Amino acid sequence: MIGLISATAAGAAARDRLAAAWPDRTRVYDGPVGDAVRRAFAECEQLVCFLATGAVVRLVAPLLGDKASDPGVVCVDEGGRFAVSLVGGHGGGANELARAVGELLGAEPVVTTATDAVGVPGLDTLGLPVEGAVAAVSRALLDGEAVALHNASGWPLPPLPVASEGTYGIRVTDRLVELSEQEVVLRPPTLVVGVGASRGAPAEEVWELIEGSLREAGLSAKSVAELATVDAKAGEPGIVAAAARFGVPLVTHSAEELAAVEVPNPSDAPLAAVGTPSVAEAAALVQGGELLVPKRKSAATPAMATCAVVRRPARGRLAVVGLGPGARDLLTPRAKAELQRASVLVGLDQYVDQIRDLLRPGTRVLESGLGAEEERARTAVEEARRGQAVALIGSGDAGVYAMASPALAEASDDIDVIGVPGVTAALAAAAILGAPLGHDHVSISLSDLHTPWEVIERRVRAAAEADIVVTFYNPRSRGRDWQLPKALAILAEHREPATPVGVVRNASRPDESARLTTLAALDPATVDMMTVVTVGNTATRDIAGRMVTPRGYRWQEGAQ
Repeated sequence: MIGLISATAAGAAARDRLAAAWPDRTRVYDGPVGDAVRRAFAECEQLVCFLATGAVVRLVAPLLGDKASDPGVVCVDEGGRFAVSLVGGHGGGANELARAVGELLGAEPVVTTATDAVGVPGLDTLGLPVEGAVAAVSRALLDGEAVALHNASGWPLPPLPVASEGTYGIRVTDRLVELSEQEVVLRPPTLVVGVGASRGAPAEEVWELIEGSLREAGLSAKSVAELATVDAKAGEPGIVAAAARFGVPLVTHSAEELAAVEVPNPSDAPLAAVGTPSVAEAAALVQGGELLVPKRKSAATPAMATCAVVRRPARGRLAVVGLGPGARDLLTPRAKAELQRASVLVGLDQYVDQIRDLLRPGTRVLESGLGAEEERARTAVEEARRGQAVALIGSGDAGVYAMASPALAEASDDIDVIGVPGVTAALAAAAILGAPLGHDHVSISLSDLHTPWEVIERRVRAAAEADIVVTFYNPRSRGRDWQLPKALAILAEHREPATPVGVVRNASRPDESARLTTLAALDPATVDMMTVVTVGNTATRDIAGRMVTPRGYRWQEGAQ
C-alpha cells in the first residue's frame, strides 16, 4: 500500500489524482501532517508526500530503521514539477515509484542513487539476496576499479563492469563462504529441498531439520528456491509453515511422478503411506539436478520429518519482449525492466535503434536486418543455452506476427522463457480510429511469404461470412500489390459498400497518419507495409468521425 500525505490545496489536488489513478494501491492520510506521516510510515510499504523535501526529511528522520525494512519515500513539490526519490530508492522501491508518479502527474522524476544515475545495476536490484560489503563493492563499480566476478553457479546476470581479477569481488554461489571486507556474495535460487513428514509433524521440527541440513552441508538457506513434497502432503501444516518461513513456494508432485524417480534411499514406509517409495529425495530430484544432501531424518524421537537437498543447474533466460508500436510511452515498464536485465540483446537493427538508450552499459547487442528472423531466433536461443540473460525484441507484441513464434519453436525446456506483452499495431490503430474492435474481431496477415495465398483467402472468406471485424497486417508491398484488393473484394461480397474502413500508417510514431473511409472508396494504392487496415462488420458505424463497432447492448439498440 502507498500512503498519500498532503498539507495544502495544491498538494491535495495532485494527491487526489494519484488516488484516483491507483485506487487499489493507495490510501489517503488526513489530519496533522506529522501524525499522518508517522501512521503511513508504520502502515505502508511506500509513501508519497506532497510536501517540501526538507519538511519530509525532518518528519521521517526519527522513524528510519534500516534500508532493508524502511518504506520508500517520494516527495512531490507543490507545483507538481518534480517527483523526488528521497528514501529507500532500491529496497523500498522509491526510484521506480518516483518514475511512475512522474509519468502520471507530468513531473520530472529525480533519482540520485548513484548506480541508477550512471546505468550500473545496483547489487541489491539484481533479484538475488546479497550479503557482504555492498556499499564498498558498489562504490568500486562506480569508480571503475577492478571488481572480479566469480559466478560459480553460472547464474544469468545483467551486464556488470567486472573483470576476471580485482581487489574487490562479487561471488555468485549457494555455498556458505567467508567474505573479505571487499567482497559481496549473491545467492542464486538453485536449491530445491524435498520434504516428507508424518501427519502432525511440528513445524519447528521440519524447520530445524531443513535449516540444520543446509548448514551442515555448507549451503545457504537464502538460495532455497522451493520446498517440494508429494500431493498428499500439500496441506501438512508443518511443511506449509516451513515453506512460509523460508519465503518460498511449496511445490507438490503426484505419487506416480515421484515413484518413477530413481533415488538412493527408497523406503517401504512412504510407499505404504502415500504410494511412493520416496518423498524427500524424489520430490527434490523429480525436475533433475545434483543430490547434495541425501535423505535425512529429524533428530526427534520418533522422527516425524525427512528432507533432501538438490542443486538444479543454472538455466539461461530468454525474454521475448514486445516494444509496442513505436512511441516510447507505449513501451511497458516490464519491457523496460527486461531490457535492462539482459546481458545480450537480439533484434532487428531498426528496433534496436528505438531502445538503444535504455540498455545498460556493456550489453552485447546482436542486430541484423530485414529477412533474418529465423537467424535471430536461433541466435537468441543459442545465447540463452550458453547461460546468458537474453532479450529478443519485436515490435508491437512479440507474440503477434513477430519473434516469439520462431524463437519458441527453436527453444526446448533447457532454458527459461519469459514473455513480455506489448501494444500491438491493431490495438494502437484501433485506439486512433475510435472503437472498431468493440465486438468480435480477427487479425489476418496478407503476406504470402510464409502462408500460401489459398490459406489466407480461406481465412478472409470465413471472417467475411462470420461478419467479424478484420484488421489486415502486411496489407501491401511493392512486390505484393494484388492481395489487398482481392481480400477487400471478398469482404465486399458480404458487406455494404459504405462499411467503414480505418487506415492507419505508423501508429504512434511521429509521422503517424490515419483516415476513415469506406469499403467502396478505399484505394489500395495508398496502403503500404507500414499500414494496418481495419474493415468493420455490418454493425460498424462512423460516429462523429470515429469508427465504432457496438457491443450490442440493449440500451444502445434503443438509441440507434
